[in-house]
Amino acid sequence: MNNEAVSHVLERAEVLCRERGARLTEQRKAALQLLCLSEKPLSAYELLERMRGVVRNPAPPTVYRALHFLLEHGLVHKLESLNAYVGCAHPDHPHVCQFLICDDCGEVAEVEDPSVARSLKAAGNEIGFRTRRPVIELLGTCAQCSSEKNGRS
Repeated sequence: MNNEAVSHVLERAEVLCRERGARLTEQRKAALQLLCLSEKPLSAYELLERMRGVVRNPAPPTVYRALHFLLEHGLVHKLESLNAYVGCAHPDHPHVCQFLICDDCGEVAEVEDPSVARSLKAAGNEIGFRTRRPVIELLGTCAQCSSEKNGRS
């Protein structure tokens, strides 16, 4: 995300937390900002390393608690296949999103296609499956890496 988008996400996060009676502490806000500014998803320990320059004495338990809070409030997403986190591009509304993850460069694009969510929900309902955290991850090659590969061929 660019700086303007990150500022918007942080402002929305503060408003949403205030409306929900939750506290967006400085540590939680720093974690969210670092995840939004990162060009790639971050593991909890990568986030901890980046927080060392921003927050006084960050420790693994506090980083995990911050991540849990941010996930609970829909401010970040966890990419299970990478065991890493990304800032949510549009935290203003609950949504089911899909992530396109490039195997080559690690770029992640967040896509929100309601028809995909409806289709998967219907399929789950058909067999009595209740989704707890619907996250869809597609692994492949981004356009830039594809064109670079095709240019070399």
